[in-house]
Amino acid sequence: MTCHNQKKINLEVAERDFKYYIFDWDDNILKMPTKIHLERLSPDGTWEPVAVSTGVFAVVREKKDEYRPPADGGWEAAYRDFRDGAGGANLFLKETAAAIEKIKSGEEKPGPSFDTLRRTLREGRIFAIVTARGHESSTVRRAVKLFIDSVLEPEEREEMMANLRGYRRWLDKREEFGTDREELAYYLSMCHFNAVTHPDFRRRVARKSGDGSSENAKKFAIRDFVAHVSHILQRTGGIFLKPVSIGFSDDDPRNVQAVASFISEELSRSFPAVKFVVYDTGDPSLAHGRKIVVSGNGAAGAAPPAGAQ
Repeated sequence: MTCHNQKKINLEVAERDFKYYIFDWDDNILKMPTKIHLERLSPDGTWEPVAVSTGVFAVVREKKDEYRPPADGGWEAAYRDFRDGAGGANLFLKETAAAIEKIKSGEEKPGPSFDTLRRTLREGRIFAIVTARGHESSTVRRAVKLFIDSVLEPEEREEMMANLRGYRRWLDKREEFGTDREELAYYLSMCHFNAVTHPDFRRRVARKSGDGSSENAKKFAIRDFVAHVSHILQRTGGIFLKPVSIGFSDDDPRNVQAVASFISEELSRSFPAVKFVVYDTGDPSLAHGRKIVVSGNGAAGAAPPAGAQ
């Protein structure tokens, strides 16, 4: 650790391993109170409105004879609180703040990847948020900034800033640094915040891949982040002499299976230098989820991914 103009710089980051993360948000980082609006078949044969949590929805979504999206508005109406429209952005940030406050007060346990995100931020590692929500990227980024401001203790923020300056010195050859606010903004600009059901993101996916479906959008977001990380590492030259690993965490077993298959069948071939690890965080009995090593090709000396940019 060294100091420059009274700002601490951790030069030891240059000796670290290359470990990065992709996080789902709801029930993985935070137990969000956001509700999905459905209709439930009542005993008298009529459909009545009901709002359910994401956890309950994971159970009832297959019960199509008993639950359905609102007759007026369909799935767009069902997920209206997961969008930025009609106050959705403010609602997301308000509910994020409330979820964090419950953890701090001891009323609620943190999500299984809460501590991993906290450590990732503290260490200044690049990461991605990939969520099925439909918010603007800037809204998700604001939620992460709220997490930093509300969760990290002063000494953790100081550690984070020292690490960020260390990476800037090492990778960008910076000798002078901006304010903490400027350096934090730069760091967050290097991370990805993808709400894959947002119309703009879906259109971007469709333009580049020809398929704007929700399933393909999440795959696109993951591949895009892996290529982004690979490009950053290749800038230094010979960086792949160190192992590179990227972890993905999600509480939805269907997403876990889909991503694991995607990595095994496609990503591991396109990025043979990267070790991919999937964390299934859907089992509440496991504090940090079940670890699944999908690809173990991230050995030192492996060739860098071809065509990453």
